[in-house]
Amino acid sequence: MIAVDEAWQAVLGRDRRFDGRFVTGVLTTGIYCRPSCAARHPARGNVRFFASGADAREAGLRPCKRCRPDDVARDEAAVLAAIEAIKAGERASLEELAVITGYSPAHFQRLFKRATGLSPAAYARALREERARDALVRSQRVTDAIYDAGYEAPSRFYKAMEGKLGMNASDWRNGGKGRVIHWDVIETSLAPMLVAATERGVCCLAFNEGEDELRARFPMADLVRAGSGFRTLFDEVTRAVEQPGVLRDIPLDVKGTAFQQRVWQELRRIPPGETRSYGELAALVGNPKACRAVGGANGANNIAVLIPCHRVIQADGTLGGYAYGTQIKSELLKRERAKG
Repeated sequence: MIAVDEAWQAVLGRDRRFDGRFVTGVLTTGIYCRPSCAARHPARGNVRFFASGADAREAGLRPCKRCRPDDVARDEAAVLAAIEAIKAGERASLEELAVITGYSPAHFQRLFKRATGLSPAAYARALREERARDALVRSQRVTDAIYDAGYEAPSRFYKAMEGKLGMNASDWRNGGKGRVIHWDVIETSLAPMLVAATERGVCCLAFNEGEDELRARFPMADLVRAGSGFRTLFDEVTRAVEQPGVLRDIPLDVKGTAFQQRVWQELRRIPPGETRSYGELAALVGNPKACRAVGGANGANNIAVLIPCHRVIQADGTLGGYAYGTQIKSELLKRERAKG
């Protein structure tokens, strides 16, 4: 069960991310609701929070007929069933998924997107893209990988993945072999900063690391000490580190699974100076139980600050770990808050 103050804030904000995590009991009416219920908010003194509908019923309350809190489990089961259907065939239409789950197509579309952050069609595309990345690593031939991932033709694969791989299919399969990464180590007020970029954008930002660590991250790439052509970009990166929280249009060249990219996208949406717990971040990407996977995605982030994994803390409010030390993490948050 989450903290009482956090639960009340979720109710006030009608935050759908908390549906299924607890129910709100209103003692004066004898009704319990989802946190996101659209009904008028009760007085705080009349509210009691329960971990489940069963607990609320045991206390003598009955479910709200407007928000139907007991349907949350049914909704979750429907989404999981649809995900399994998509994984099995990937061609399941919205109408077919609605039949499988017993909802109308329009209602299920809203339900699925609320739970996962994606429409069923977008989820299927993301799944194919993730399979394509894995297949490109395993396969000897690019065309085999494309068909193994579920694409009907190479042209469809290249159209779907345009701008997402950060390198072409052959480069991906070969671990980046033949790609050129320009790098430098720059002194900052936080610590020496390693910054590296391809022609597409920044691919690595780390503290207290150098060429050896960069080679371990990108073992098949050609590493070149950055010249004047990358000075403007690297100066902009340095300013972003010295003044974290100031929005800057810095191009990135990142690679990751569909899940990792969703986590990184949500990290960039956290307002500067604010923090989220691993559980909150997992809810934001549509899977409240994926705290460990979210932690793994944080750890796989090669671009500190610009993809701000320092904004993720423990549920109890403590800083938690950070690849470059909690002193740097604390200072980054301190500087962001000072800008607010």
